[in-house]
Parts: sequence; C-alpha cells; structure tokens
Amino acid sequence: MAKHIHILIGIGIAALVGLPGIAHSAEVKVLSDAPLEPALTRIGESFHGESGNTVKFEFGLSPVIHKRVIDGESADVVIIQPSFIDELVKAGKLAPGDHPVVARVGIGLFVRAGTATPDISTPEAFEQALVSADALVFNNVATGNYFATVLERLGISEAVKNKVTRASPADAVTRIVQGKGNDVGVGTITLILKDGRLKLIGPLPGELQSYLVYAAAIANNAQSPAAGREFIRFLASPGARAAFTTAGVN
Repeated sequence: MAKHIHILIGIGIAALVGLPGIAHSAEVKVLSDAPLEPALTRIGESFHGESGNTVKFEFGLSPVIHKRVIDGESADVVIIQPSFIDELVKAGKLAPGDHPVVARVGIGLFVRAGTATPDISTPEAFEQALVSADALVFNNVATGNYFATVLERLGISEAVKNKVTRASPADAVTRIVQGKGNDVGVGTITLILKDGRLKLIGPLPGELQSYLVYAAAIANNAQSPAAGREFIRFLASPGARAAFTTAGVN
C-alpha cells in the first residue's frame, strides 16, 4: 500500500510540473558589452527578486561578444551594439525580428582620483583642457575611434598628437592610474564612475558628445528563451530604468 502511495505522489508531482500555470525558475545567460555591467548587475538582482529567474552575466566588448557567438557559444540574451546584432542575425545566430534598444552610454573624460579636474563645460574650455594636458589616453575601440574624430573636428589633432597614447580599454585606465602628470583619459561614463581609482571630469560637452547604443536579442541556441524575453522586457521597467540612470546610462 505504501509503495502505491509513493507512486501516486510521484505521478502527482510529475503532473504538476507539466502544468502551464506552475512557475519554475530558470537561469538566463546574458552576454553583454562591458559598459553596461554596473547597471545590469543591479537589474539582474531585481529581476531575480521579481521573477525568481537567475541571470548569469558575462561581459566583454561588442566585437569580442560577436566572435564568441559566431564561434557557437550558447546564450539566452545578447546585448551589444546594433551593427553587431545585425551581423549575427544574418549569420543565423540571433533570432530575427524586433531588437529593442535598451541603453545608451555617453563618453567622458577622466583623471586619477584625487587630482584636480579641468573645466570642460564649453567647447572652448574643453579644447583648452586637451591642449594643456600632459598626456591624452584613449582606447583603440569604438569610444577611442570616435574621440579621434573629435580632435580632428576641433582642429587640434596635430597639436596634441605627441601627447596621445592609444591602448586597450583596460590598459588606457592603467596608464592614467599609474601616471604622474596632468594626464587625461577618455572612456565610457559608466565604467569611469564604477572605478574608484578614477574621477569623472565630465561628459563630452554639447554637440561633441556621442553615445554607444546597445540593443538586445534572443540567441537561436537559447536554453531559456521565454525567460530571456521576460528579462528583455524587464529592462524597460521603471526600476530598471532607474538603475540605468544611477549607473550613468541614458
């Protein structure tokens, strides 16, 4: 009799598992561009609290994430720059359809923590701060590529070329942190604010500002596509938008 009861209980549990109304937690793997890390880690915790689903983040530059997905790495959600998403859709790696823009990150100047910050509130002051710097350090990816065009637009690229050092994002930060003079770095505002070794001078002023735009997509090899879509929707919620704003995301 006891054996039959155990069998019936097992059947009942199996039936409950199959019911659509019963919620079950899932793990959502998200591959995202690094400047969104400060905001997304907070948002992931809130999403877990509200949905019961756990978010596992892995961060890297958009070109790196693009290659990982091309090489076959599995994920549920990919959050990178739209041009890379388009390429991955064409390659059959991401689901076609709507890929909502979830965040924009601006570009700013920074110095070592504890040092004086120059005035960059106007294009004129901004230009003077660059010309007066002992060193200008910026990366060799999208942010740095854009900043190189800013120097050309201001007509000072030749005047400061001997001060310029370009490196990977991590090395650019290290060069500023280990510097001794009036060194100015360029990077994404979110990662500047996150790093206690750095101090944000301010965003690029006015029309000189540009934004890195990020969109979200579901991967074709997603293990938890429904939870992934739920997470993407959550990124537009008031709580998520507040976390983005706190981290310096537009």
